[in-house]
Parts: sequence; C-alpha cells; structure tokens
Amino acid sequence: MKNLKKATYTIIFAIAISFTFQCATPKVAATTFEEQTPFKIKTVNFQEWYAGIKVGGTGINVFIPISEISNNVVLDNLYFRNLKGKLTKSGDKYIAVLKNPSRHYTFHKVEKPADYPFDLSNDECVISYVENGQTKYHKITALYEVAGTYYENGPPSIYTESNSEVMASLDEEDDDN
Repeated sequence: MKNLKKATYTIIFAIAISFTFQCATPKVAATTFEEQTPFKIKTVNFQEWYAGIKVGGTGINVFIPISEISNNVVLDNLYFRNLKGKLTKSGDKYIAVLKNPSRHYTFHKVEKPADYPFDLSNDECVISYVENGQTKYHKITALYEVAGTYYENGPPSIYTESNSEVMASLDEEDDDN
C-alpha cells in the first residue's frame, strides 16, 4: 500500500512539473526573416552618441541607405542591440535613433527585455516593414561602426520627442573674430 501511495504522489508531482514548464515557454512566436525584400539595402552604418550631461544619456544612430522601394511598402522599426527605434526617412536613407535608457556617460548595452522578439549579435539588426498590410522582418548581418559623436551640452533636439526634420551632425565652433 505504501508503494502505491508513493507512486501516486510521484505521478501527480511529475504532471504538476510538466504543466509548470509548459507554461514557462516564451510567448514570442518564432519569427521568419524575409530573404528577398521589395527594396535594396546598401551598406548599413551605426554611430554611438554620448551626451555630456547626466540626463543626456547615450544612444545609437543607425543609417540605412535604401533604394528601389515599392509604393506598397512602409518601413517601420529597427531592432539593434536590444533596443528598438522608429525608422524615419531622411534624404536617400532611413535613420533610426535608439536612445539607451542607461544613465551612464558611456554606452552600455541594455539587457534584453523579456518581450524583445529577437536574439541578435552586436553586428546584426532587424528591420520590420509593412507590405500590403502584412508585417515582415528582414535581418541584416553586417553593420559597420563609424566614429561616435559627443554632445557636450546634452543630446541635440533630434533625440527628443519633437517632429523636427533636423539631422544630427558634428558641431562646429563659429569663428567670431
């Protein structure tokens, strides 16, 4: 009788454990990446930026030159180094400004949030775009880093919530002689 009781408890325990681990699986569905895109992507560059004041923080600018884009395609978001940013058109390229929530004066990679949908290496990013009402994803596996930018008085206005069309550039001192 004792062996039957132990077997019953063991079976109940095993079932309870299996339900627990089944519920602990990630909720993010496996994402398939599009190999062919309805646009052409040239060399993708990124640039870290640093603000000189504590509240300025750090971030990354990602520059994606895109050509031959179809009218029925809208570029949406960029995922890079556990950050997500909106893609905006500026001239012949799209730009994503990724603001790092860290208060460090130097760039520290953010820990991956629980709801972040991708596992990417430091030189990979994912572009999401909408084609004919359907969201699709394309993975870029080679990004090239350019020299970082330092903003002494905090981040420029492009990094705030304004709708400005101004592009970040290196600040040059005026010669008032």
